[in-house]
This record gives sequence, structure tokens and C-alpha cells, in this order.
Amino acid sequence: MALRHFITTQDYSRAEIDALLGQAAAFKQEMRIHAREPAIHAGTVRQGARPLAGKSIALLFFNPSMRTRTSFELGAFQLGGHAIVLSPGKDAWPIEFEVGSVMDGDSEEHIAEVARVLSRYVDLIAVRAFPKFQDWTVDRQDKVIKAFARYATVPVINMETITHPCQELAHALALKEHLGDFKNKKYVLTWTYHPKPLNTAVANSALLIATKLGMDVTLLCPTPDYVLDERYMEFGRLNAEQNGGSLRVSHDIEEAYSGADVVYAKSWGALPFFGKWEQEKPIREASKHFIVDEAKMALTHHGLFSHCLPLRRNIKATDAVMDSPACIAIDEAENRLHVQKAVMASLIGQG
Repeated sequence: MALRHFITTQDYSRAEIDALLGQAAAFKQEMRIHAREPAIHAGTVRQGARPLAGKSIALLFFNPSMRTRTSFELGAFQLGGHAIVLSPGKDAWPIEFEVGSVMDGDSEEHIAEVARVLSRYVDLIAVRAFPKFQDWTVDRQDKVIKAFARYATVPVINMETITHPCQELAHALALKEHLGDFKNKKYVLTWTYHPKPLNTAVANSALLIATKLGMDVTLLCPTPDYVLDERYMEFGRLNAEQNGGSLRVSHDIEEAYSGADVVYAKSWGALPFFGKWEQEKPIREASKHFIVDEAKMALTHHGLFSHCLPLRRNIKATDAVMDSPACIAIDEAENRLHVQKAVMASLIGQG
């Protein structure tokens, strides 16, 4: 049997996604029961949920993290495992990823050795590596995570590269908790202003999971320049067709928000200007009105609002929106812990 990784949810069927969400919900319920009645449940429920007992996971961070590192370290601990955190180029040797390269630069070792050695030590490897933001034709190849998957002999987990599948599952679980059924729900993935051009990972992932859940998805962005990579648009159309939903693009704020059940906000850089941010800046600066505010949310059908966090208040969304009962961003962030436990539990033991 081929080694199973968790690099993109597009590799997973709807039934497999539902199973992961079900396991995450069970982990969450178990934790809440344990918090209420620790003496009763310490030797029963908790003891039965330690699939990582005696196991370990290497967490490699090429970029900063707060929620991801905390939730993965804590999740491994709660499942009985041990997490080892590494930052290549800082507390670990810089790594070379190009095949056939002459390593006369800063990199001290090649991924071919790194992944195989770590596989001898640990049972899972998780990687967080953002794009270089210089050339999208290169970055869209997702070389870092794919190189780990190529050379590792244990399962590899994507902690965010050009997609963010763990965030997808946390978002999906929060929506399930608040909406129940996804059928005929209008989902708006809206671009928002940010003073810096950002990764498209969360937007790509939101599009993938919302269409896989069968919702009617609208991608709202200022101009066609901000439409996501055609790879993800095509996956979205395929997911919608297979799961009874739809996908469309809009540049009309009022029309997009009207009747929405969910508004998910994220800022991302326009792909035609990838690595040429000064050329994109005038378009971005002219689109500050895409901020999520009370007036826009009033157009929705009592819509939920969420964001992956971190979020710049009164830039991406107003205080009123963030502090409203409609905001489920904290629920989504909490769910990172539970969905990642489900992912680790599902992958463990393959190596």
C-alpha cells in the first residue's frame, strides 16, 4: 500500500473528509467532558484516545507560527506523543531542495538526507513553508512539501505551504457546528485589503473545502487579477459538480454579500503581479472598501463570519464584526487542535 500523506484535501474524498471531521468532533467532545469531570474520566476516556503513545512527530517551521505550532505540539502531547520543533536555517541546518544542485551556497544538507534521517527518528513529519513570493510559476510547484513527501518514509503533513489543509478542516468543523447542513448554503470567500501582499494558501484552501462540502461558493475580489490560480478554480468547479454545489466569481460587493450564509475573509496577492508588488499596490490601495463591516454583513442571511487569523482589526474586518455573535473565528482557531489530532491519528503507524 502506498504511503498516505496529508498535503492537500484534494487527495481526500468527501467521505474521508467527513470521517476526519467526525473524529475531530469526538476528540473535542472528549476534551470537554474531561475538563468538566477530570476525576471520573481520567482513566477511561482519556486513556482510550492516545494513538500517538510512544510515537513522535517532527514539526519543521520555515516560517513563523503561533496557532499552528501550539496546536500541533499540544495535540501530539494529548494523544500521548512527543513533538520535536525544528527551524531549518536557525536551530537546524539550512536545507537544499533542488535535485542535482551543486551545494556551494548556504545550504548544508540536502532534503534527500534530511527526510530519510528524520524518518528513522520520528513517526510523522509536518512542514510549514511559505512561497518565496518571487515567481508564481516556481512557487505553485510546492517543491518543499513535495520533496519531503518524495524522500520521507513516514507520513508528511502540510502545516501550510501554498494550501493550508489543516485550516480547511478547522473551518469546516466550525461551519458544521454552527450550520449543521451545508446544502444550499451561500458561501462568500471575499478578498480584503492588507498593507502587504499575502500568500494565497488560505484562499485556495477555503475554495477547495467549501466546494467539497457542496456549498454555493462565490469568490469575491476587486478585479480579475485577484482570481485564484486556475488549478484551484478547476478543482473547485470539479468539487462543486461532484458534491451538488456551485462556484462563481464576482466583483460586485453588494450582490455577493446578499443572502450569504457564510462570509470568509482573507487577503492575498494578485498572481499576475507576484513578485512585482509595487505594480499591484495601486489596485490594492484602491480596494480598501472591501473591508468586512456591519453594513456588508447586514446584507447577508444572518451570515456567519470567519477568518483564519491573525487578522488586522479595522483593516480586514471591523471591531464590530469581530466582536459580534456572528464571528466564529475563535471557534475555528480552537478546532485546529482537534482536526490536527484527527489527522495525526489517521496517519500514524504507516511508516
